[in-house]
Formats: sequence, structure tokens, C-alpha cells
Amino acid sequence: MTEVPRTAVIALGANLGEREQTIRQAVAQIESTEQIDVLAVSPLYETTAITLDGPDPDKPGYLNGVALVTTTLDPETLLDVLEGIERAHGRERTERWGDRTLDLDIVDFGGLTRDSDRLTLPHPRAAERDFVLRPWLDIDPDAQLPGEGRVAELLARLDRSGSDRDR
Repeated sequence: MTEVPRTAVIALGANLGEREQTIRQAVAQIESTEQIDVLAVSPLYETTAITLDGPDPDKPGYLNGVALVTTTLDPETLLDVLEGIERAHGRERTERWGDRTLDLDIVDFGGLTRDSDRLTLPHPRAAERDFVLRPWLDIDPDAQLPGEGRVAELLARLDRSGSDRDR
């Protein structure tokens, strides 16, 4: 456990079931966890499902958002909490980038860098994902993605490219 509170960014997503209700319940569960305080939750955005082969408009669409939290937990313990909440909502990890009832990812954890079998910080694809950057910018206009730069600039770059690969 870390004794100094750190700010973490958690990506929220779901494309199966009662998506909005599931995300709202997950945020409430995060908030009710000792040593975690939810500072802000972004609006939710409807996005196309992304598979290993790219966007798939035939799959159920996602609702995506971001929560900004402070915590005295270490990153791996926070990950344990998030995975427990996913399981409580029926998340099954059978297919990489498959459909899911709930997806909770740590995007940034106080600027720490980490590369282990369980956790890579910052999230390795966050800079490429409109559905992470846009809601993050909504709740933190000065946000920075460690090693990548200002979130506003990363999002502008995606918008300029016209790519909807990860929207």
C-alpha cells in the first residue's frame, strides 16, 4: 500500500447488458471501497466495438467513460479491486478484446510507469483511443498522459487524422 494518495484514471466500458446501469453501479462500488475516493466521472459516450481486426459495427456498441479517483492503494491492489468488480458484474475473460459486461482499466496511476505481466502503466493504447481521451479531457482539461503528452493534443491529433479506428 502507498501512504500518499495518488490520482488514478480509470477507463469504464461495457457493451453487453444494461450498460449504463452497470457502469453506474461499478462507479458506486469503486467509491464504496476503502482507500478510494471518486473525484469525477465523465459523461458516457457511445462507441463502436473494437476487435483484434479493428472496428466492428455489427457487434454491440460500447458505452465508455472515465473516472478520476484518488487512492492510497498501490496499483496492483487497485487492479485487484477493479477485477473483482468486473467479476461481480459477470465479466468473463475468454476472448481478447471480446464483448464484455464491464471493462475497468487503469489508464494512469499518478504518473507511474510499470510493465509487468499484470499491469502496464500508463495504459499502452490510451493515446490511440478517442473513447479514453475524450471523456478524460471532459473531467480534466489539463490532463497529461505520461510519456505521450497533453490529452488535449493527443485527442486533436486523432481528430485531425480522421481516424475512427478506436472510437
